[in-house]
Amino acid sequence: MTATPPPIQAPSAKEKKYDRQLRLWAASGQRALEESHILLIISPEGSGSSVAGVETLKNLVLPSIGQFTILDAATVTEADLGINFFLEAGSFGKSRAEESVRLLEELNPDVKGHAISQKLEKWIEPNCLAPYDLIFLGGPASDAGWQICDIARSQSKPLIYLYSVGFYSTFSVQLPGDFPIVDTHPDPESTQDLRLLAPWPELLAQVPSKIDDLDHHDHGHIPYILLLLYYLGIWKETHGKYPESFKEKSAFRDIVRGGTRYDNPDGGEENFDEAVAAVLKTITPPTIPSSVREVFARCPKDDSSFWIIASAVKTFCDRHGVLPLPGSLPDMKSRSVDYIKLQNIYKTKARQDVAEVTASVYSAEKGKNIRVVEIENFCKNAAHIKVIDGTSLPDIREKSTAQKVINGCGDDESLISIFLAFLAIEHASTSEGVLDQASKACGAPEKVVPERIDNAISELRRAGGGELHNIAAMTGGMIAQEAIKIITKQYVPVDNTCIFDGIKSKTEVFRL
Repeated sequence: MTATPPPIQAPSAKEKKYDRQLRLWAASGQRALEESHILLIISPEGSGSSVAGVETLKNLVLPSIGQFTILDAATVTEADLGINFFLEAGSFGKSRAEESVRLLEELNPDVKGHAISQKLEKWIEPNCLAPYDLIFLGGPASDAGWQICDIARSQSKPLIYLYSVGFYSTFSVQLPGDFPIVDTHPDPESTQDLRLLAPWPELLAQVPSKIDDLDHHDHGHIPYILLLLYYLGIWKETHGKYPESFKEKSAFRDIVRGGTRYDNPDGGEENFDEAVAAVLKTITPPTIPSSVREVFARCPKDDSSFWIIASAVKTFCDRHGVLPLPGSLPDMKSRSVDYIKLQNIYKTKARQDVAEVTASVYSAEKGKNIRVVEIENFCKNAAHIKVIDGTSLPDIREKSTAQKVINGCGDDESLISIFLAFLAIEHASTSEGVLDQASKACGAPEKVVPERIDNAISELRRAGGGELHNIAAMTGGMIAQEAIKIITKQYVPVDNTCIFDGIKSKTEVFRL
């Protein structure tokens, strides 16, 4: 009697609600979002970039961050009603923080909002940032605002400084000293590691001994991976080594192409076409990228899970000379049963490598509480891990920042002029004053002020410190995107300053 297969479990209401974003950052990223608490601090000056800040929160409330808090001592004015969609006529004269929180919460009942209507300088104290995972600071920042930046830096809290006026906006990301990212979401093709020049016994066992005796159907359905291994074996017997140079690989490719049958009903074979196309990108020895070696050189940095796993993977590499096998297999012309068998061989080898790394992780004193799924994810993405060297917010008084600013002034297409204009407005200075400060910091001769810097300052002053909703909304979308990268620790965030010119519809990123 045939057993009844188990019923297929339908997606939950939550999975249906967040289906699209789960495809982007998976359940682990969604869990990180839902456990996060974000703080938005709005400057008391002008609109205080309140619209850009609230628009950023909108784009984080919708995908369901856990909690958010708005710290804003201002009350709603007529000017606010004209630019902030998260205020209404009845909000006039009320707390801007409380009204924004109330209307933002309507977007998603799963998210809890909080309002603090206290002045920043009275609220600030050494542990004030403890409950929060990410801080947004709206510009122009007061002295208390810059103090918040210092506290965030000392407590390894990521912070984003945002400033929006008129048609221009800018934001800078301040990350902790070392910010590791495991899942950088590289191009899928770059994650394939087939190990054709370092095959293991179970894989070699699948290579057919003779393919000339096969009928047309079987010959045309040999997975191209096995075709390449078959011809690599023949090449090695003849030459004593695998093809290395481009000339040798081209000759090898011609041999593979020569095995194609054209007297079959299809007039050709798709699996051989796939094998020929894959020669140059797959017939390479497995290597450890230099960026990964740089990460390994820092091990052990601390006792966080990332560095414990990194140390274990380094041990694996020292022992075997290769990274753990990712285990993924590309699509190819093949019979389903053969593809599944080949897929299982790769997955089994990947699981064996993960098991070896896991044993090393659990041998560490503080590694026993690390989840296996975290180790699996690290091993799968080991070739593309990244550690960003976090920086403080740009300071034009620092030599390296000043030098980059001076160099940018020589490029007529650079948006660095807008960045300098924001600095001049924020510090009640002039273009000459800002450039003089940069020149002194890096020891460069004083430069003639480009006209475009004065034009940018004039444009900001024309706006009177106010925001335009469409520019603020655009800026909020960009900042929310970077915030999601930081919270989920997936993809690679901006490092470290982004400038947006709403007149030219142009953005530019600088590391300042």
